[in-house]
Amino acid sequence: MVWPFIARLVLGLVLSAISYALSPRPRVEKPQAAGLDDFSLPTAEEGRPIPVVFGTVLITGPNVVWAGDLKVDPIRKKGGKK
Repeated sequence: MVWPFIARLVLGLVLSAISYALSPRPRVEKPQAAGLDDFSLPTAEEGRPIPVVFGTVLITGPNVVWAGDLKVDPIRKKGGKK
């Protein structure tokens, strides 16, 4: 009664190896750094009304003067033996 178990085990291992060999490999592409054009920052325009909010509201077009210091810092990877 051990032979059917061994046959099923071998068949399972063979099918697993075939499925691993036929699986698609992911493409590894280097990601590009985000630029200022990738963000939708609010603008400050003269004559544009300043919204006054009471309560919890989602403002879709705020009038903001400064949105932060956006810059790109390289990712440094430490590796290897010291």
